[in-house]
Amino acid sequence: MPYTPSGFFCDRLIRERERRDGEGSLNKPLRFNNQDFNTLRQEYVQRKGLFEDDSFPASVESLGFKELGHKSNKVKNIVWKRPKEICENPQFIVGGASRTDICQGDLGDCWLLAAIACLTLNEKLLYRVVPQEQSFSEGYAGIFHFQFWRYGDWVDVVIDDRIPTFNNQLVFTKSAERNEFWSALLEKAYAKLHGSYEALKGGNTTEAMEDFTGGVTEFYEMKEAPKELYKIMKKALERGSLMGCSIDSLVPARFETRTVTGLVKGHAYSVTAVEECKPSQHKESKVRLVRLRNPWGQVEWNGPWSDNSKEWTQLSKAEKEKLQHQSAEDGEFWMSFEDFKKNYTKIEICNLTPDALEDDKIHKWTVSVNEGRWVRGCSAGGCRNYPDTFWTNPQYRLRLCEEDDDPEDNEVGCTFVVALMQKNRRKERKMGANLFTIGFAIYEVPKEMHGNKQHMQKDFFLFNSSKARCKSYINLREVTQRFRLSPGEYVIVPSTYEPHQEGEFILRVFSEKKNTSEEIENRIEADHPVPAPASAGEESEEDQQFRTIFQEIAGDDMEISANELKNVLNRVITKPVAVSASSPDKDLNTEGFSLESCRSMIALMDVSFMDGTGRLNLQEFRHLWNKIKQWQGIFKHYNADQSGSINSYEMRNAVNDAVMCLVSRSGFRLNNQLYDIITMRYANDNMNIDFDSFISCLVRLEAMFRAFQAFDQDGDGTIRLSVLEWLQLTMYA
Repeated sequence: MPYTPSGFFCDRLIRERERRDGEGSLNKPLRFNNQDFNTLRQEYVQRKGLFEDDSFPASVESLGFKELGHKSNKVKNIVWKRPKEICENPQFIVGGASRTDICQGDLGDCWLLAAIACLTLNEKLLYRVVPQEQSFSEGYAGIFHFQFWRYGDWVDVVIDDRIPTFNNQLVFTKSAERNEFWSALLEKAYAKLHGSYEALKGGNTTEAMEDFTGGVTEFYEMKEAPKELYKIMKKALERGSLMGCSIDSLVPARFETRTVTGLVKGHAYSVTAVEECKPSQHKESKVRLVRLRNPWGQVEWNGPWSDNSKEWTQLSKAEKEKLQHQSAEDGEFWMSFEDFKKNYTKIEICNLTPDALEDDKIHKWTVSVNEGRWVRGCSAGGCRNYPDTFWTNPQYRLRLCEEDDDPEDNEVGCTFVVALMQKNRRKERKMGANLFTIGFAIYEVPKEMHGNKQHMQKDFFLFNSSKARCKSYINLREVTQRFRLSPGEYVIVPSTYEPHQEGEFILRVFSEKKNTSEEIENRIEADHPVPAPASAGEESEEDQQFRTIFQEIAGDDMEISANELKNVLNRVITKPVAVSASSPDKDLNTEGFSLESCRSMIALMDVSFMDGTGRLNLQEFRHLWNKIKQWQGIFKHYNADQSGSINSYEMRNAVNDAVMCLVSRSGFRLNNQLYDIITMRYANDNMNIDFDSFISCLVRLEAMFRAFQAFDQDGDGTIRLSVLEWLQLTMYA
């Protein structure tokens, strides 16, 4: 079965409660690993000691798991030191944080450092991630903290200041100033967030850009870039967007190899400025320039407009000062916009709001965020190429209510951006996890289905084509695309390319005007149970046969225990001789019920009808038997091949059919999280559910609903239980 972290479901419920109370917002970030910076710092200041972080220790475990793991020669001579052990007079920030404070070490995280360099261009953003008033003097206790956006929440990450060194030199990120440490400590906090330093090896600049801002990223391939790309880039920088670029390398072995022009293939660069200048010999036209930075802190472009090129002699002193031209091997350089387009293959722009890219008007975009999960056997249906399971993927209704305000466009449309991000894959890399190939499709909802919250079934997708979709499925952390559709109601279906791939994701929708997006089937309901009245009159032949079997096993007291119930049911189930024409038959291909299932059945009847004896009388048994017959008919319908089990992907429909049978007495509807739990709880390794497990599932569901409703006297959907009450209910159910 798929690996599930311990406490996952409890953690998820707690997180949802905290979010409703404002936890995870910018002003109220979550405490990563439940560590409170102010409390810890005060504690260590008072005791005059230095903080040591047990949750990210100064050991090989924090360095990595393979290339930086226990068996690697690279870690043998690494010594963890505090800045005061490395140099005299260490400083957190020297003369303000700038892009030259970031120089890459021996870790392949140029993507992260390129993003940090971009971050320094916006002081407001920088000090959101790197809280001020941290130093190695006043209030120093060897403890620092940083804040990141993580899958919809802002988190505060606490670290100690022990950093990996070799020969008294920092192994990873360092500053051009030997006594400046903010960038090295920021890298350590980000490594802690993802489990180790090695987890940071390889990535896209956009990943870190989004983690620093909570923004949304859009990609441009240079060969497909719009004509107004220069204007887009300039406007984006003016609005605080972060920007990175790279040169694709078709041969993996040639990643991070230097070309004759001084540029490096397969390497991330920061775009730090876009400007125009007017050389003296150009009487009319201006030259458009782009400033870039190599996070190595060296190795620069050597073509036109490079540090020492002749083009700079054509500029006035004022123009040079405006461009902050310097001739230094610091990794930063200028190049013409035309050369930029010719040499780079991809540009990534992380917008604090998506309107930074389109036009000159400032819009207030609305944003909706949905968390979801693909669960093998339940909601990991794969892409449209797998029609038998595609419909089981999580589905989200999108309602576009108002068209864009664009007087120059006569076509009525709503602009929106969809961003699908898979979660935790980098952190789980040490367990062998890689990025899934992900994407999404958007379907228009027929008018007659507007407003309902039904999960779209298989036939809908077989007979309707998508209205829009992402350009391609790709193995990136996030897939993002901009669309323009008519006002109306749509359903977004996010998925992995292959079915049965299990993981968590976050789906964000940004739109210029009002929109709502929500997961389908997000309500849990149950009608209050009304026991069916006992029928008066003569016993039928079936009643008489049941009484005979029941009395034979129960004895004179006419009550049966769980073990006796097992004998009664299995005698009827496995030998459906003459009990009734509607009794379970050989099509079920079942070995009967387990003792545990029978205990659950007695608990169900105990909650609803009994007095806590833990035994069934004949009337209670008859009531239970009628339920089993109804559920058995549903099971047989989905057990078309008579294999004795149903596919777990069909469990959703089987439960819905059970709702129709029970709606007059105790019908219920589940949300997608509960369908996921059912699959993991009751499906076998082949993602099938046998008859015993199917009945046990429905029995447990009804029992828990009835128990809840018994306590929910005012009908507000919430109950309050003591620890002992909670344990009594859950242990007996």
